[in-house]
Amino acid sequence: MKLKAAELNRRGQQPTLGRIRKNWGLYLLLLPAVILVLLFSYVPMYGILIAFKDYSPAVGIMDSPWAGLKYFEKFFNSYQFSTTIINTLVISLYSVATFPIPIMLALMVNQMRQNWFKRVFQTVTYMPHFISTVVMVGLMLILFSPSSGLVGNLFRLFGLEAPNLMGSASLFSSVYVWSDVWQHAGWDSIIYIAALSAVNPSLYEAATMDGASRWQKIRFIDIPMLMPTMITLLILRIGGLLGVGFEKVYLMQNNLNLSHSEVISTYVYKIGMLSSQYSFSSAINLFNTIINFILLIMVNQISKKYSENSLW
Repeated sequence: MKLKAAELNRRGQQPTLGRIRKNWGLYLLLLPAVILVLLFSYVPMYGILIAFKDYSPAVGIMDSPWAGLKYFEKFFNSYQFSTTIINTLVISLYSVATFPIPIMLALMVNQMRQNWFKRVFQTVTYMPHFISTVVMVGLMLILFSPSSGLVGNLFRLFGLEAPNLMGSASLFSSVYVWSDVWQHAGWDSIIYIAALSAVNPSLYEAATMDGASRWQKIRFIDIPMLMPTMITLLILRIGGLLGVGFEKVYLMQNNLNLSHSEVISTYVYKIGMLSSQYSFSSAINLFNTIINFILLIMVNQISKKYSENSLW
C-alpha cells in the first residue's frame, strides 16, 4: 500500500485522503453548501413514498398503507391529464423558441463601441429582472386592462376595440412568454457577454487584416466561441421542459384563460394544498420530475454524440 501511495505521489496523483488533508481548508469552505444540499435536497426525498401510499398526516408517511401505482393511474385517466400536459408543453416549447434572444442581445452589446451607451443599455435591459413576480403581474394587469390600461387607451385612440389580453385563453402563452423575455433577456445575456469577453482580441485583429466584415466576425468568431455555453444552457432548458414556473402562471390565471393556463405546477398546488390530496399531487409531481430527468439524459446524450459539448 505504501509503495502504491508513493508511486501515485511520484506521478503527481495523490490518493483521495491525501488530497483532502492537503486542501482541508477548501473542503471546509465547501462543507456548509454540502450540508445545505443534503438537508434540503436529499433528506426530504424520502417523501417520494407519499406518491405510492394512501398518505394520512395522522399516521405519518411510514405507517400509511401502500397504494402502489394507484395515483399515477388516476392521473393518467383524469380529464386534466391531457390539458395540463399540452398547456405545459406549449408554454415550455414557446419559451425554448425564444432561447436565441439573450444570445442576440449579447452579440449586440459586444458590438457597441460607445462605452457610455453600452452601460446605459445594459442597465436598462437588466433592471426588469429585479422586479418581483407579484409586481410584474400587477403591472401587466394594469397595462393590459382593456378599460383603463395603456393598451386599451391606445386602441381607443385609433377607434378600435381593445382586446382583453389577460383574459384571452388563446393569447395566454404569448403574454406569459414575451413578458418573461422582456423581464429576463437582459439578465440571461450576462453569461454570454462574459463568454465573449474571453475572446482573444488577436482573433478580431487577424480577421480585420483579412478583410472580414462585422457580420463575418460574429459568424466565424463570436458564435463558435459561444457554442459550448449555448449548448450547455439549452440542455438545462430542455431538461426542465415540463417545469413551467408556478408563481407567475398562478397569478395570471383567471376563469377566462383557465383552459390554456392550467399547467402541471398549478394543478399540483390545487390538488395538494387546496384539496389536501397529498398522495395524488405527489404522484403528479414525481411523474413530472421523471419526464424532465429522462429528457435531460436524452438531450445530453444527443449533444455528446453530435458535438463535443455535454454536461457530463
